[in-house]
Amino acid sequence: MAWTNSKIIGWLDQITEEQWEQNSINSFTSIKQTALHIASAGKIWIDFWKKVDNPVFLSSEFDGTKTDLLKIWTDTSSTLKDFIENYPEEDYLKQIVFKVRGEEWQMEFWQTFTHFINHATYHRGQLVTMLRQAGFEDFTSTDLATYYRLSNSNTA
Repeated sequence: MAWTNSKIIGWLDQITEEQWEQNSINSFTSIKQTALHIASAGKIWIDFWKKVDNPVFLSSEFDGTKTDLLKIWTDTSSTLKDFIENYPEEDYLKQIVFKVRGEEWQMEFWQTFTHFINHATYHRGQLVTMLRQAGFEDFTSTDLATYYRLSNSNTA
């Protein structure tokens, strides 16, 4: 996930402010809003898993620049990688309690993590479409098979 996020963040770093803010018909109104949602979701899930008191969804308070957001997303990806590498396997079935829009939910850790990965993949796919619509063309593959191939040859 950190590998894919770094690819996407690299692409976003290359686009203009006009492309970043360009209105789009999608789940979110722009590349900026979609990137903010992905970074926000990553940060809030880590907070849920770490049992942070009163976690706040980043998008509800973020008022920074593109550079600020990409830094937060990069840091969140790094934190996620460290967290998952150290998460005890025996805790995969433990319940994670969290609030969504004021309503308390709970799911087993493995279910929340699977949801998190699926959710991020969905929105990263939207970003690729939005980037294409904004005229960005400098893409590389982010397929999982590509990651495995590159990892096996130590070039990821």
